Amino acid sequence: MKFRTVSRDSPEISLTPLIDVVFLLLIFFMASTTFERRSELRIELPEAGARASPRDDAVIRVVIDAGGGVRVEGRALEDPRTATLRRALADAARGLDSPPVFISADAQTPHQSVVTVMDAARQAGLYKLSFAARRPAEPAD
Repeated sequence: MKFRTVSRDSPEISLTPLIDVVFLLLIFFMASTTFERRSELRIELPEAGARASPRDDAVIRVVIDAGGGVRVEGRALEDPRTATLRRALADAARGLDSPPVFISADAQTPHQSVVTVMDAARQAGLYKLSFAARRPAEPAD
């Protein structure tokens, strides 16, 4: 009787296809991921009943009217674009150490005007923003 010898070689596992799949998944996730940018402005929203107001000498006052017209420290800006606002805010902040910007906007002011002022303040290096609010009228009894 003839016995046949069976050699039992250990099976080899090729890792190349596994590495290819991992790289393809990595590329897929990197390409399909959206990155969210958080807000870069810290905003202090005052309560309507608050009585404290910032000191007049250490604050930059910005007033926005109902039509979107902007005044920085009482000076009306002819062109309320971001670059013009940034220059006006930087000039107003000259000599002050990180002054807060106090924004007074009309209730009918376009939202874009307020956002433009906030963006210009950030570009000028001014990160402390406050918004003016008036106290609600007390109901008559």
